Amino acid sequence: MDSFTSSASGAGSSQFSNEEFMDKLKLQLAQAYAQEFLETVTGKCFEKCITKPGSSLSGSESSCVSRCVDRYIEATGIIGRALFSAQR
Repeated sequence: MDSFTSSASGAGSSQFSNEEFMDKLKLQLAQAYAQEFLETVTGKCFEKCITKPGSSLSGSESSCVSRCVDRYIEATGIIGRALFSAQR
């Protein structure tokens, strides 16, 4: 049994209302999205910017990572807005 379902057959069991279910689903989707976003940005920006991994970042590596993350966030926002407006 997962966190979305509960048994209706037991005497002491509880069921989620539709609103509670949707709230839980939205929260889990947001968490999954944030995790995927972080993993993607970390992977892509590390691969692009960190040429010689070491114990610390050089100034150029740090600047590159910052710009990379900013661009990724910007691109994700543009795509999200386009998808949202297309659904209307």
